[in-house]
Amino acid sequence: MDIKEILKHVDHTLLTQTATWAEIKQICDDAVAYGTASVCIPPSYVKQAKEYLQDKMAVCTVIGFPNGYMTTAVKEFETKDALANGADEIDMVINIGWVKDGRFDCIEEEIRTLKKACGAKILKVIIETCFLTDEEKIKMCEIVTSAGADYIKTSTGFGGAGATFADIELFSRHIGPNVKMKAAGGVRSVADMEAFLKAGCDRIGTSSAIKLIKENK
Repeated sequence: MDIKEILKHVDHTLLTQTATWAEIKQICDDAVAYGTASVCIPPSYVKQAKEYLQDKMAVCTVIGFPNGYMTTAVKEFETKDALANGADEIDMVINIGWVKDGRFDCIEEEIRTLKKACGAKILKVIIETCFLTDEEKIKMCEIVTSAGADYIKTSTGFGGAGATFADIELFSRHIGPNVKMKAAGGVRSVADMEAFLKAGCDRIGTSSAIKLIKENK
């Protein structure tokens, strides 16, 4: 697969706690230069990044990140604030405790609430697969589909383990036709990126894609 084609599906990501504006600005520059799908950055930098990038690159941010246990009202406010600051895409984290409690109606309502706030803008739902059983993952595929989200996403990258091909294969069998897949966490080689895309992912979340390509050159 051509490198340019791979990069069209990459959310170029920097979500570390120590991220500075200089670092965010650098990933914005790299994303534009290499033609990624978006930059995925902390909410506090969205307004600054959007003003810097204008319409050169989509700005993605995270909501309820990384633990997902904020109230729905807080996540809704975060989402609306991010959109007001110029975010083009939202990656939300579900409440994993609710999954364990079987409160699937609450999870579905929360996703619906955030999708309503997003409107036509993209909503990706992070289910943090490393904490879930296969049965819970299947249930989340059904809920993400029913709630009208645009993507199901494997991981935050902060949960102890990231995307696996087994999870993507499971997703592909249980999501609806309007739901796309994003692999994130632990995607650290060009070969990984290509393999996840060939497995059916539409997006790859990684902080290392452009670094790897620069090194390969």
